[in-house]
Amino acid sequence: MAARKLVRRVIINPLITFIHDSRSIGIVLLFATAVSILLANISSISNSYISLFHWSIDGSSEHAIEWGIFHFPNSLIVIINDLLMTAFFFLAGMEIKRELITGELASFKQSLLPVVAAIGGMLVPALIYSQFNRGTEYMNGWAIPMATDIAFTLGIASLLGNRVPVALKIFITALAIIDDLGAIVVIALFYGGQLKFLYLLLSGLIILTLLALKKNRTKLGWYTWVLGLALWYTMFNSGIHATVAGVLFAFTIPVTKLADLELKFHTPVYFIIMPIFALANTAIILPEAGFSALNNSFSWGIMAGLFIGKPLGIVIACYWMVKKKWATLPSNTNWHQLLGAGILAGIGFTMSIFISILAFQDTITQDIAKIAVLISSVLSMIVGYLWLAAKK
Repeated sequence: MAARKLVRRVIINPLITFIHDSRSIGIVLLFATAVSILLANISSISNSYISLFHWSIDGSSEHAIEWGIFHFPNSLIVIINDLLMTAFFFLAGMEIKRELITGELASFKQSLLPVVAAIGGMLVPALIYSQFNRGTEYMNGWAIPMATDIAFTLGIASLLGNRVPVALKIFITALAIIDDLGAIVVIALFYGGQLKFLYLLLSGLIILTLLALKKNRTKLGWYTWVLGLALWYTMFNSGIHATVAGVLFAFTIPVTKLADLELKFHTPVYFIIMPIFALANTAIILPEAGFSALNNSFSWGIMAGLFIGKPLGIVIACYWMVKKKWATLPSNTNWHQLLGAGILAGIGFTMSIFISILAFQDTITQDIAKIAVLISSVLSMIVGYLWLAAKK
């Protein structure tokens, strides 16, 4: 009994406290990223570590393996990015739905400023990237600098305590959620494969069935989760990226169940799935040429898009809305603080790395994109923190 109490006091209680700290998600992801990059660059284990995630069930490089009439993920990296990450998108979808129905986005007046700011924060980075890469083979990566990582952004904001007004934190949350929705729409429309209409039709029928169940009862039975898995399977084979199934499934969940499910999914998604995603997708072999390998339009487009384009797009959109008297700044917030929030929004990480994987098949190109995302994200973290800490 005494040993059990000691274990609880020394290990379990501190672990629970850490998990519920808003800063801990960013810490875990940074740690997983650092470990992954380190292992990928230790010559004695580098090939084994990277090959682990790309190990194929049938020895081929195909995305899916055929088992009779069924098609399933064929490698560990596909299982992580197409199946496990669906849980992340499911959680994001539930957060979006809750905000749209009962949160900061429920009121048209409240939602107007973060919605327009998010649109500006997506369009300007995409335009900057496109200007750098117009007419090149890298144009397909235009959406890489569009995304904001909500976990890191809010984690850095929470480190600043009361130097970031509560209303500004709410604005950042709403902006990041809309940004996530925009990234999801972009992934669905531009980064899928060849569309297969039979699977799309089956996906539609499953969604209609889930909506009918939601309309008639609020209880979530085992059949709901079976239909959710079936939706993932049909989306995986439809040509639209499988993770979109997570968002669609989230929108069929009754409002009364959202808070409970968000709580249940929070820990496994952010402390198991996201670190695994980071370990698998940041296994980057640093180029022998060092930073000179990043001296090209591709890298500069990503870094300029995230670090400059994000705050520029957000501030211009907000200034336009305030100038037109269609919205006001969040309470107790000045333009200095809003610009700081815009700089923090340049932390791309999860979504930007995810889009990099979808946009390019070549591993070297993916790695350069990931390094550019990591550099600009770390720069946004440091500069954003220092900017907001210098209270004006």
